[in-house]
Amino acid sequence: MEKTQGIVIRTLKYGDSSLIVDVYTEVHGPVSFLVRVPKGRKANVKGVLFRPMTMLELDYEHRPKASLQKIKDVRIAYAYTSIPYHPYKAAMALFLSEFLYRVLRSEATHPSLYSYLSYSLQWFDRSESGFSNFHILFLIRLTRFLGFYPNVEEYSEGDFFDLQNACFTSLRPFHTMYLQPEEARHIPLLMRMSYETMHRFAYAQAQRARMLMVLNDYYRIHLPDFPELKSLDVLHEVFS
Repeated sequence: MEKTQGIVIRTLKYGDSSLIVDVYTEVHGPVSFLVRVPKGRKANVKGVLFRPMTMLELDYEHRPKASLQKIKDVRIAYAYTSIPYHPYKAAMALFLSEFLYRVLRSEATHPSLYSYLSYSLQWFDRSESGFSNFHILFLIRLTRFLGFYPNVEEYSEGDFFDLQNACFTSLRPFHTMYLQPEEARHIPLLMRMSYETMHRFAYAQAQRARMLMVLNDYYRIHLPDFPELKSLDVLHEVFS
């Protein structure tokens, strides 16, 4: 029997009383579960436990060759107090859950990555203000675990940023996947931010939208089969 914490990344209805739940677990990385959710108030397993981004404690029998695992017991590992109820936070969480599903479904076990996700979500939930840049900082720092983190030590004022090769360069790249110096200079600033200090960096909505579009393109360059994200339009609508 395996015991692990996990973060729900995606939930799909399967038949009348079952769910397929994709979870990024601390012990085994991405794991998909088939969960029966009986109807009725007395049911032991409630569907509300498997909303995207919910943090769980799971007991299950790990079968390496099975595509869908079966949960023996499940509990809330951290109860959110604001994310599901705050319209901006809920929209960010929806976007990030779709993003993480595409990014993490082929990732191997990575305990430090799980710690990063867990810490970030708990900080976001507890924050009362100053979180407008959270999703941008979250995504750019996530690249550290995925192998294409920008190396800001190479940056000099006036450099271009080569999105394809994830590096700064004083020469304009020969391809089209790069940022002009006036946009490239924001990357070292983002790298110096923390969740606690990001409120000091005031960006207009149009600037954040542009940053998010660049990050989306950056991920699509470096991850195969990364699709257009439906929730990106929802996020733009909420913040417009």
